[in-house]
Amino acid sequence: MNARSTRFGRLGRVATKAVALVLSAGMLVSLAACEGQVPKVASADSSTHAPDLTVKQEEKIRSSILDTIDAADQAKSADGLSARLTGPELEIRTSQLAVASVTGSLDKLATIPRGMTQTVIPTDDGWPRTVYTITTTTEDQQSKRLLVLTQNSPRENYKLWGLARLFQGAELPKFEVPRLGTEMGTVNDSKLVATPAKAVEMYADLLNKDASSEYNGKFEDDLLRQELRTLDQTVQQGMEANKGTQEQTFTVPKDQIKVMRSTDGGDLVVARIDSVWTRQAGEGRESLPANNNEKALFGDGKATSTMKVTYVNVIAMYIPPAGSHAKITAVGAERYAVKVEAL
Repeated sequence: MNARSTRFGRLGRVATKAVALVLSAGMLVSLAACEGQVPKVASADSSTHAPDLTVKQEEKIRSSILDTIDAADQAKSADGLSARLTGPELEIRTSQLAVASVTGSLDKLATIPRGMTQTVIPTDDGWPRTVYTITTTTEDQQSKRLLVLTQNSPRENYKLWGLARLFQGAELPKFEVPRLGTEMGTVNDSKLVATPAKAVEMYADLLNKDASSEYNGKFEDDLLRQELRTLDQTVQQGMEANKGTQEQTFTVPKDQIKVMRSTDGGDLVVARIDSVWTRQAGEGRESLPANNNEKALFGDGKATSTMKVTYVNVIAMYIPPAGSHAKITAVGAERYAVKVEAL
């Protein structure tokens, strides 16, 4: 069992309150028309060196996506979301709405501001395409959101693929102004301290093993890892006397990485990492949902000694260029439970 594995028993009053305190604090953290010009299809690594998308077009696309999300939020239903959402964000928002339909209100952390502070528009003339947009802070001063918009083919709508809440104080790399555009990267980009694909695998290993990971020295510490440590410690302190176990396991799914090349030679990468939190009670006890979100997703399920909670995690990280003395740094993340089941 790895460093994420600790002993605890049934999630009784102490553990349930402890986990709920950590999670509730936010610690775990259309028409099928073309949007923009439609040049002839080319390979995704080709570049016209001039973007086909303007800032005004990006704003129109983003507003349409947010209109769809707002309508779903009002209805507390995911019906119709797939027209403008895809990838990990579709799974996360669907789960958030499922919880809201039971609790009566949407999680405040699900807020997506309409204001924009920066957009990163690709020069690539092939598909799929990716646009990064950084929002303003929320009205209640939550952090900015990094939105990842994707278009898979020239006559499909752009969709919101991923969202990461930026960490307080996070420093993002510089990109070209939208008028000039930015080149998209690939998972195998070289001339970096690690390829994007390798960096994501390394980060997942860090999440699994924390300081005992062989890659620990290659990354700056970050808020997500700090909060996962706090979660482990809090649950352990509340449950260590009950002779149970818990384990969080993080895995990297295939082809779930988006990459943009910065002007300094590094890459800003946004990737999906899946995780499963398994909690097994000891001494004949039942393992119960740890907070209102889990209760809503568990529904009328029958509790057993083991509870399995599946999470979708979206991680944004900056990978410095090769030869740099800087470490890889996670700059934002989103983490949400999408399934709760008794085993």
